[in-house]
Amino acid sequence: MGTKLVTKEIVNRKAKFEYSFLQMFEAGIVLTGTEVKALRLGLANLNDAYCLFDHGNLVVKNMFISEYDHGTVYNHDSRRDRRLLLRKTELKKMERKVTEKGFTIVPYRLYFSERGFAKLEVALAQGKKAFDKRESIKERDSKRDMDRLKKIKL
Repeated sequence: MGTKLVTKEIVNRKAKFEYSFLQMFEAGIVLTGTEVKALRLGLANLNDAYCLFDHGNLVVKNMFISEYDHGTVYNHDSRRDRRLLLRKTELKKMERKVTEKGFTIVPYRLYFSERGFAKLEVALAQGKKAFDKRESIKERDSKRDMDRLKKIKL
């Protein structure tokens, strides 16, 4: 009959490798109806997305939400700027950190809350250097090897 709702979370896995996260924030997103329907089907991508401050508002740019199949002429633009909803204190804290030091705001995870609202988890992050990335790869490989050994022993 209708389309099947998936409602799974969308994660930017590359962000965890490129940045070290200092603090996480849960933000609401201003969306249109067709965007919400496309998100419920899991038709989104956070890989190229980034956050900027625009006149005191936090905006996520370049976040891809595919056009809804059953949308009409009122369908949304797939890469439009979307405003994030946070508390004023959180916004001021993030803006202060971003302007004074080498921090950035990275969109990490997109999901639906228990009440059915679309939420974007953003992280106040600092870029990793090349040697930090190599350490992350070593840790991941050693963890994988340890898990294999545990599996063999059981």
